[in-house]
Amino acid sequence: MKSQTAALLASLIAVLPLTAAESDSVTPPPSSTTAEGKTAGRGPMRITEADTNTFGNHDEYVSLFDGVSLKNWDGNPKFWRVEEGCIVGESTPQNPCGNTYLVYRGMKAKDFTLKFEIKIVGKGGSGFQYRSQTGIPWLIEIRPEVKANVGAYNLDWMQTGPQADFWPSKIHTGQFYSENTPMRIIARRGQVVERDATGKKQLVGNIGDRTSLGKLVKPNDWNEYTVIARGGTFIHIINGQLMAVLVDDDPASSNNQPGFFGIELESITQLYVRNIWVRKLK
Repeated sequence: MKSQTAALLASLIAVLPLTAAESDSVTPPPSSTTAEGKTAGRGPMRITEADTNTFGNHDEYVSLFDGVSLKNWDGNPKFWRVEEGCIVGESTPQNPCGNTYLVYRGMKAKDFTLKFEIKIVGKGGSGFQYRSQTGIPWLIEIRPEVKANVGAYNLDWMQTGPQADFWPSKIHTGQFYSENTPMRIIARRGQVVERDATGKKQLVGNIGDRTSLGKLVKPNDWNEYTVIARGGTFIHIINGQLMAVLVDDDPASSNNQPGFFGIELESITQLYVRNIWVRKLK
């Protein structure tokens, strides 16, 4: 009877809520091997915080930029160069680019974590492409001054697909944008959006006020940008702050295909990108 009572007490203790003091360190009863093959119940069970994965942590990451050349990068040399350890994109009134892209040909990826630093000098726009394709006809009409400068777009230098937007002088920075598709803006800064298999999108949550989040973006200065893509889930983080989340449940969507990384240059501006790192899962 004594052993049965002890067993009953042990089972009750296992399901009772813990006090704050108890929750930090509890010795569980002995148990068998877990599904992951690890032995449980052989020491204190602790409730812990996640380790901080600093932006500068590049364990298991590979670099997409060597800091001195455009090796594996493909784009119009009228607009792209390397300068003082940075990829520089520049469009001027005398040399306008319209939409132009620097495509990274050294990797295709679907699931990954991407980190890079980005700076815009002036009021122009940019963004980082991922899971993107090249060679697809361009949907937006080319402005006359751009066509006079570059002619018809070379589609090998044009990208279609998801973009982590970066335009500090406007409200677009941090949003999820679908470049060269009818979807266009899917999740604005501050939004959590779900897109179903039919293409219908719904706002399911808010991260914060769009204007307040924009104050964390540094104009004319370096910004740390993190993009996480896992299956149909996409997360954009700038300077440590979550900016936008998209869940796309349409397997046929261009968002859900493996593709290239790339950098966009848009409008009259100077763009700088450095320290581009990727941890590829698939």
